Amino acid sequence: MQKFKDRWEIQSNWQLIFPVIGLMSLVFSGYLISKSILGSFNLSQSDSSYLGVLSAITIFFTSLLLYITLKLFGVLENKWSVTYRWELIAIFIAFAITGSTSARLSDPIISFIGLHKESTSGWIYWPIRILLIFPAYQMLLLIVGWLFGQFKFFWNFEKKMLSRMGFARFFKN
Repeated sequence: MQKFKDRWEIQSNWQLIFPVIGLMSLVFSGYLISKSILGSFNLSQSDSSYLGVLSAITIFFTSLLLYITLKLFGVLENKWSVTYRWELIAIFIAFAITGSTSARLSDPIISFIGLHKESTSGWIYWPIRILLIFPAYQMLLLIVGWLFGQFKFFWNFEKKMLSRMGFARFFKN
């Protein structure tokens, strides 16, 4: 365990929550991908082999996602200036929570406006949905980043991103 703590620069036991949540998220994502793939085949969920196949595919996709995530950590560790490696996990989790939450929040808002995917042209529906998601995402990113102790990183990230989009005048000192 000490080797793991040293690798991720974990000084306190409470910081272990980030690798645990990250690993649980990867397993859940692998499970959802596997279930989606198996849903396209004509397998009965009551079949005894279904659970074995589901488990094997879940392990495969979880391993693949873990490999990709660790590669991303290697690339982004130098690009993003973080003090400790465990902060990368917290940042990834914050991005995941924010993206999922803002997408979920846009559904009731767009329905309240009266737009529905089935009855509205995609040329109207998707731009409006993206315009609704964007500000919600920006605010949620700061809130979730703050909850994960990464407000400074996300504030700088927001300023950089919005400045590249032409909103630099709002961040001048």
